[in-house]
Amino acid sequence: MNVQEASAERLPFPDQTFDVVLAQPVVHFMADLVAGVAEVGRVTRRGGVVAACVWDHGGDQGPLSLFWQAARELNPGVEDESELAGAREGHLAELFEAAGVHDLVETVVRADLEHPSFEDWWEPFTRGVGPAGSYVADLGAEQRGQLRNACRRLLPAGSFVLPARAWAVRGLA
Repeated sequence: MNVQEASAERLPFPDQTFDVVLAQPVVHFMADLVAGVAEVGRVTRRGGVVAACVWDHGGDQGPLSLFWQAARELNPGVEDESELAGAREGHLAELFEAAGVHDLVETVVRADLEHPSFEDWWEPFTRGVGPAGSYVADLGAEQRGQLRNACRRLLPAGSFVLPARAWAVRGLA
């Protein structure tokens, strides 16, 4: 296995290296959306498959929807993830088209995310990763406790399953 860290906009591979390239779920975080998707297409052989998926944060059906609902209860002006790239229906396909990927097929992917407990669900937010984690990291201890309690009220006791939806697009390079 060859793992390399790189920017999506500058992949360290020659043109047409791969038969299939997946961007799962990174489009939200690309600095230059069209350039990033075009770069994924560049490293895919002509006629090869280029695909990506992103959570439906814009439709409030992503896996973090309850987190952001609780955050908005405490701070109605909070910037959630609903405006991220691809987070609304059709936007991911628009980006692929603008990047020159063709024969697009857009679909919805549904997932049931199982959590053994509230603590298992909450703990990743405390790591400061991604927009939700950064939001938690920027809160003071009292505000963090309030957010945690607001989230706790929205979720059932014991183990639980959260349904989530993602937008997926597949096309040809």
